[in-house]
Amino acid sequence: MNDKFTAKAKAIWDSIPPQIQKKLLSNVWCPHCAKITTITDFEGRVEMGDLILSGTCATCEGNVARVIESE
Repeated sequence: MNDKFTAKAKAIWDSIPPQIQKKLLSNVWCPHCAKITTITDFEGRVEMGDLILSGTCATCEGNVARVIESE
């Protein structure tokens, strides 16, 4: 997983407790399924200070993303 993260994104992601990471990964909106899903095969980058996770819906394998806003 972490080899698909930019250095800054990895630092932010690693600062999030594992139990919160799990919740974030399993609470992603899929526009294709029109429901909450789990993101898989994801990568991370930072845009405007926010962590962006881009990956695949665990259900339909469509593209999904999760934005984790900076504090």
